[in-house]
Amino acid sequence: MFDPEVQHMVLETVFRGVEHPLSTLNTPIHQYRGIKYASIPARFRQSKVFASYPPLVDASRYGPICPQVKNMNSFEETLFGLNDDDIPKQILKQNEFECLNLNITCPGGLSSQSRLPVMVWVHGGDDRGHGSNWVYDGGALVGKSILVGKPMILVTFNFRLGLFGFAAGPQLREDGHESIGNFGLRDQRTLLEWLHNYIADFGGDPTNITLFGESSGAFDIVCHLLSTLNETRPLFHRAIVQSAVFEYNVPDVAAAGCQLSRLMSTMHLSTISQLRAIDADQLVKFGRSLRVVDDGVFLRHDWKDFLSPEDAHKNHHHSLNLVVPKALSALRSHTHTPKPTGSAPSSSSTPGLRLPLFQPLLIGDCASDSMLWSTPISYWTSVAAVRRIKAVCQSLSKTNTIFHTYDISSYTDDQEIAEHILELVNDARIAWPTDCFAHNARREGGGVWRYVFDQEGPWSCIPHHAADLMYLFDNVPLPESSTRSIAGSSIQDNLAEADMFPESFSFEDDDEEDIKYSPIVRDDDAMSSEDDGWGVPSVASWSYSRVRDTMQEQWIAFAYGEAPFNEDKVFVFGPEGETGERSQSIFEGRRRRTLWKKAFEPLGMQVVHKMGVELSRGPPLRN
Repeated sequence: MFDPEVQHMVLETVFRGVEHPLSTLNTPIHQYRGIKYASIPARFRQSKVFASYPPLVDASRYGPICPQVKNMNSFEETLFGLNDDDIPKQILKQNEFECLNLNITCPGGLSSQSRLPVMVWVHGGDDRGHGSNWVYDGGALVGKSILVGKPMILVTFNFRLGLFGFAAGPQLREDGHESIGNFGLRDQRTLLEWLHNYIADFGGDPTNITLFGESSGAFDIVCHLLSTLNETRPLFHRAIVQSAVFEYNVPDVAAAGCQLSRLMSTMHLSTISQLRAIDADQLVKFGRSLRVVDDGVFLRHDWKDFLSPEDAHKNHHHSLNLVVPKALSALRSHTHTPKPTGSAPSSSSTPGLRLPLFQPLLIGDCASDSMLWSTPISYWTSVAAVRRIKAVCQSLSKTNTIFHTYDISSYTDDQEIAEHILELVNDARIAWPTDCFAHNARREGGGVWRYVFDQEGPWSCIPHHAADLMYLFDNVPLPESSTRSIAGSSIQDNLAEADMFPESFSFEDDDEEDIKYSPIVRDDDAMSSEDDGWGVPSVASWSYSRVRDTMQEQWIAFAYGEAPFNEDKVFVFGPEGETGERSQSIFEGRRRRTLWKKAFEPLGMQVVHKMGVELSRGPPLRN
C-alpha cells in the first residue's frame, strides 16, 4: 500500500502522509501530520503564515509542541479516570519556535474540487496540552462523516501556551506590533489564514470552516467571535463552544505588565532581552496564570457585555433586533442534501463576506464541569470558604443569598462542604456565563443552538468536564466489560481492532527536547470506574453508542450548515443514554437558571467570576 500524497499546486510541494489505522476500502481515511503553518520570528513576537516548503514534505509524524511542564498527563486524561495502562504513551518533541504545526485528517480520494467542510479543533488545557493528543485523533469522527454521507475534513493544531503564548505588558511594545500579547490567540488566527490560503488542495472548502473546542479552547473561540477582526474579516463560518471556562476579569496591558515584572524579578532579570535569552525549560512553570489580555486591539471594546446578564447592559446594547440578510439567513438554516463522497455543498461566502455580528453558534456545557477543580476545592473547610466568599462579595445580604442558594455555612460538615463549593464554582465559572453568552449571542443574528451534556463518563459515575470528548472523538478505551460495537458499522468494528497509536506517536530525536506524558497519581474517589459493590461499568454499551452516534452526527450536520435541531429547543445528551430535543424549561431543573437570577445577577459577573476563580484555586497554602 502506497502512502497517500497531496500534490499542492499553490505551495508547489507534495505532502506525503499516512493511511489512518481506521482506514478501510469503504471508508478510506488519510492523515497528514506535523505540517508547519506559521513561523515565530522570536520569543514574544507575533507569528507569520509559513509557505516555503521543500519539494517533498514528510507529513507522517507529529510535529513539536509548545514547551510545557513534563511528566504530566493532559487534564482530560486525568479527568477521564483511566487506568494508567489504558493511557497511550506519547513522546513528542518540545520546541518553542517549531510548535506551530497542524494535522489534517480527511477522507481518501479528494481533490481541490471536493470542497468539503472543514472542522478545526481548538484544544483546552491552559498552559499544557496539544492538538496532537491521542484523545483528539480525528479518525473516528471523519470515518463517521463518511458513513453518514457527509464527509468532512478535521484539523487539529498546536499554538503557543502559557508564558510563551500570553505574556504581555508595555515592555513588549518594542515589537512594533499594535497588539501587545495574546500570541496564542494570534497563532490561532494565523492558522485560519493558512487554511483559507491552502486547505483547498487537500480537498477542503476555505469558505466553510467550523471552529470547535472545549474548556480554555472553547473560550478562545469566544474571543475570536468577540474580536475586532471578526467584525471586519471573519475567517470561520460557525462555532461550537463546549464547556468554555470563561474569563471575565482579564488583565489589561498595564496589569499584565506588572505581573510580567514580578516574574522577571523572581528570576533576577531586568530586561526583556534577558527574558528572551532564558532557556524555555526554565519558563514553563511560570505560565499557569497567564491567559488572554485585554490589549485594546484584539477584543472589541464591548466584549464584556456579551458575558454579562442582559440587565447589566440592556440600555446600551448597540445591535438589538438586527435584520439578517436573506443570504446569511440561508447560511444559517439551509439544510443541504448530502452528496456522494468526495463532494460537498459550497457556501457562497468568501473570507471577506460580512456575516452577522456572530456566526451560527452551537453551545453547551457538562453538568459537573467543576470536577476540573475538584482537587484544590477538596481542601476547603466550611469556615475558610465562608470567610472567602464574604471577602469577595463585600455585601452581607448578597452573601447570605449565595449561602442560602448553595447551602453553605460555617456549620456545614467539612466532609460535605466540597460538594457545595463544586456546585457554586460550576455555576460561577461555566454554567451561568455559558447561559449569559448564549442569550446575548442569540440577538446578534447568527443563530444559537443550546445543548446540555448530562451523560456519565464511561469510567466514572458523573458527567464531568471533558466527558463529552470521550463520546465525540471516540478514542478513549472503555472499561473491559463495556464494548463500543454497533451492528453493521464497519468503522466502529474496525476501531476495536485497529492499532490507533502507531510508532509515529513515539518517535525520538536526539537533537531536540522530548516530552513524555507519564501517569500521575489520582486520589479522587469520585472518579472510580466501578461501583465497589457490584463492579459494573457506569455506562452501558448501548448508552455509550447512542450518545456517541447522536453527538457526532449533530456536530457533522452543523459543520454542513444544517440546523442540528430546532433552535427554540434544547438538545440533551444523557443521563443514561437519553438524547433528543427538549423544552427550554429544562434549564430550571438541570441548570439552576432561576437561582442564578436571584443569587448571581445582584452581584454581577465581575464579582461572581472572581468568587468562582478564588474558590476553584483552593485555600491559600500555609507554611
